[in-house]
Amino acid sequence: MSRQLGRRGAFLLCFGTVWALIGYGQITAPPPDRRGLKLLTDVLPLQVWGWCWLIAGLVAIVSAWLRQGWDWPGFLALPLIVMPWFFAYLLAWWPLGVFPRGWIAAALYGALAIGIFVVAGWREPPRPKRAEPPYES
Repeated sequence: MSRQLGRRGAFLLCFGTVWALIGYGQITAPPPDRRGLKLLTDVLPLQVWGWCWLIAGLVAIVSAWLRQGWDWPGFLALPLIVMPWFFAYLLAWWPLGVFPRGWIAAALYGALAIGIFVVAGWREPPRPKRAEPPYES
């Protein structure tokens, strides 16, 4: 299976699963401290954001099985949902000052986005050719 999936696909499968779980968690058990999410919840309810995470994760999971070049929806969906959270936490920390630990969450979400962009730019390594069975002359 890993030969079919490839490294980019494995990355999309893993991160897509995490994103889907984050979304499920936001829907079923939202965090009690939402100070860092105020900018987001002013735009959409937290449950809707949870569904966005879940859908982004599912897009990445499906894209994991597509060949390079066709897997771009997954590499778009993953950072697309992360960036609003990055900016919400960053702005909640500074300049708004309503969430002193916002810089930590912003740094984590920012690092995730950077990692996704790096992997999206990688080419899948070529697969070794299958050895032909030995034939006797």
